[in-house]
Amino acid sequence: MRRLLRSTIRVLVSLTFIAVIVLVYFKFVTVNPTTVALTLLLAVLGIAAQWGLTESIIASVAAMLAFNYYFLPPIGSFQIADSQNWVALLAFLITAFTASQLSIRARRRTAEADARRREVERLYALGQTMLMSDSVRTTARDTVNGIMRTFEIPGAVVFSKGENEFFRSDPQTQTISDEQLRWIAGSEEPLIDRQRQIAIMPIRLGGQVLGSLGFIGCTLSTAALNAVTYLVAIGIERARSLEEGSKTEALRQSEALKAALLDALAHDLKTPLTSIKGAVSHLLAKPRDAEEKELLTIANEEADRMNQLVVEVLEMARIEAAKFHPERSPHAVGEIIAAAVQAHEEALKGRRVELHIAEPLPPADVDFEFIQQVLKQLLDNAVKYSPPGSPLTISAAVAGERIVISVTDRGEGITEDEQTRIFEKFYRGRASRDHVLGTGLGLSIAKGIIEAHGGKIWVTSQPGKGSIFSFALPISKEELVR
Repeated sequence: MRRLLRSTIRVLVSLTFIAVIVLVYFKFVTVNPTTVALTLLLAVLGIAAQWGLTESIIASVAAMLAFNYYFLPPIGSFQIADSQNWVALLAFLITAFTASQLSIRARRRTAEADARRREVERLYALGQTMLMSDSVRTTARDTVNGIMRTFEIPGAVVFSKGENEFFRSDPQTQTISDEQLRWIAGSEEPLIDRQRQIAIMPIRLGGQVLGSLGFIGCTLSTAALNAVTYLVAIGIERARSLEEGSKTEALRQSEALKAALLDALAHDLKTPLTSIKGAVSHLLAKPRDAEEKELLTIANEEADRMNQLVVEVLEMARIEAAKFHPERSPHAVGEIIAAAVQAHEEALKGRRVELHIAEPLPPADVDFEFIQQVLKQLLDNAVKYSPPGSPLTISAAVAGERIVISVTDRGEGITEDEQTRIFEKFYRGRASRDHVLGTGLGLSIAKGIIEAHGGKIWVTSQPGKGSIFSFALPISKEELVR
């Protein structure tokens, strides 16, 4: 009713305007018909520019009829005596109508440009609001409030797929249900209901669906809805990246602090252990009765065990702090294996050790001492976790551009679920953790050493059939060039 009343008033004002012009020229100012026609035409253009097509068409018809009745002979009649006046009248009507159309089109384009400018300004304001957020939840809440405030709509709701949470502006947003929001996020197809003024848009970025965005009381164009949704997607992804970056940095600092603490603790333990070891060794060198000698021997062994633990903790701390830098150079694999076996000569007594080393075997680009330590760790594990007297096998062969070294035992084997965890820090097999001494650091250190060489370590095992621990090392670059 308001729109109809407003339109009626405009039509009456337009007709009054035309009537005033006709009255002035007919009663008070004497001019030729051409001047009257141009004045009426300008009036019609002004009405079209100010109000719209309906008002301008009615004004055009009224102006044509008045011009014919009052200014074209015979005066006071709608008849036209001269045929040229028909042409002039028709030209007036066409010109008035065409000019009105052009004016209205220009006005519409201006209005559309203003609307787009306002939308861009609103999008900019919404973007500024979301840039102040540093988490997905905060971004979602700010998005809901920002959309309502910026676009002046009654309600909005955001569904974050990653967090599986809904962020609503107020209870009336229940007009859009959780199921609808989930369905739009899953189907990736927008739902726009102009009659109910409801729109639900999937939030997409780079082919990934982040959730969905619902508008209530929304009259935005489809282009504006897409722009808002894309801006929200960027805001959520930015917040998620910031969260992940913060978590990564916090984890890095935590690992660095833990490594520093372990390093400091290990050094503080190593100094008194050296003194204890020296004192016990000195006492053992002197004649003692059987009981004293046994006690000193136990103390000496435990000091060695504690010293080994400290060394392992130090190495683990260096690896985790990325301070482990092996000095690599070409070394014969056979020499590394021979050195490791010799170092374990006492522990390997009573066992047959079979060597299967392919010939010719190129040198490996490694740090001799550290790779020998890895091999010693694997031999130590094989001795601990296999029956006394059972044979061990050490093999080495070329596989592509790498040399694969393996240690095979005849122990109880490792279950499939434990094989994925065997190289974790402090992890020890369930079947042997109660009766075999160890810290659970050896294999983790071996893994760190091998990976620092650009290699890989793994295990192949079946319960009851033993285990095969293997690691791959890069062949010397000099050998590859040849």
